[in-house]
Amino acid sequence: MYAAVLRTPYALRTFGAALLGRLSYGTVSLSLMLAAEATTGSYAVAGTVMAVFGAASVLLSPLRARFVDRYGPRRALTPMALGYAALLGVVAAVTWRPGAPGWLLVALALCAGAATPPLGPTMRAVWSRLLPDKRLLQRAYSLDGVAEELLFVSGPLLVGVLVLGAPAALGVALSAGLVAVGTLVFVASPPVGSVVLEGPRRRERARVVGRIGHPVAVTLGVGVALGATDLLVLAFAGDRGRADTAAWILAALSAGSAVGGLVNGAVEWRIPARSRLTLLTFGLAAALGAAALAPGLLALAAAVACVGLFVAPALTTAYLIADEAVDPGLRTQAGAWVNTAVNAGSSGGTAGVGLLVGHLPLSVCFAAAATAPLLAGLATTVRRAPRPAPVAPSSPTGVRCAE
Repeated sequence: MYAAVLRTPYALRTFGAALLGRLSYGTVSLSLMLAAEATTGSYAVAGTVMAVFGAASVLLSPLRARFVDRYGPRRALTPMALGYAALLGVVAAVTWRPGAPGWLLVALALCAGAATPPLGPTMRAVWSRLLPDKRLLQRAYSLDGVAEELLFVSGPLLVGVLVLGAPAALGVALSAGLVAVGTLVFVASPPVGSVVLEGPRRRERARVVGRIGHPVAVTLGVGVALGATDLLVLAFAGDRGRADTAAWILAALSAGSAVGGLVNGAVEWRIPARSRLTLLTFGLAAALGAAALAPGLLALAAAVACVGLFVAPALTTAYLIADEAVDPGLRTQAGAWVNTAVNAGSSGGTAGVGLLVGHLPLSVCFAAAATAPLLAGLATTVRRAPRPAPVAPSSPTGVRCAE
């Protein structure tokens, strides 16, 4: 099943290198926050550093993806990764001891976030070129999504182990090393060099967002739900005097997502991808709505795990739809827009539900969070499906890239 994906020539080598680089994204957030707080003694500065870094990384993602489509991964990713790693190295150096000025950390975080290499979308575009068989491509995307979920769980754990006996800046330095080594090995893989470049089709570039409006809108709703869930779980556990259990409940969300992703990749779906994405979104909304009825922590963990069952399948399906909707030379940008929608929705969901917590019962807040994916799914069902873009014939020996 999944072995067939990894047995594809160069697949394991390329995927492994991409995962090594992407592990940096699992370690960098916590490392930056801890390092900024340790050197300045201010949680406000640490929060500002993280907010600036995250905003620059998320909002500029489509632009960086466009560079990859335009110039190819080797010419675009290499300077991005080395510049990003160098900036993180400077952050590690200035935060190694107390006394770094907050304004300097904010400026460095802004520059580093702007240079974040789009390894995830690029790898997904490489998958689409390596695996012209749609069934195998679905499995590859599912495997990719599950692996990414595990990276974001294991990354903070790795940082936690590191900072037990070393400055938090070591985690920042580790993040720099991971992305530099992983990206260099990734772009050296033969398939990554065989890309379909974007070319000068400005009109087609302008249509990217229009063609992928459905998956972008739905994943925005999914992101809102996920961001809200993180804060609501913490509030729920805190209200019961067990704030320490929040991490385990959120781990159930990740576990559910991993299981759902693996099952999704193993099933040969007969339902069209657009309809499947809408149904998955409704399922996620229903599971999150059920969390509003949870009487205790165990019931909440079970409900959140059910929410997770729909997360990876929904995101995988969204990436597949975006990949098929655009010209081959624009696939990195298409994937980046979906990725940006999830991350932006997550930030918005956390901020939005933060305004509700404390003013409304948590059950009402959970129900409100469930309306985001529900409304996104309902809104997209009444929209006319866009005509698919013409797709050039694929060759099993070449590869396109995505963020």
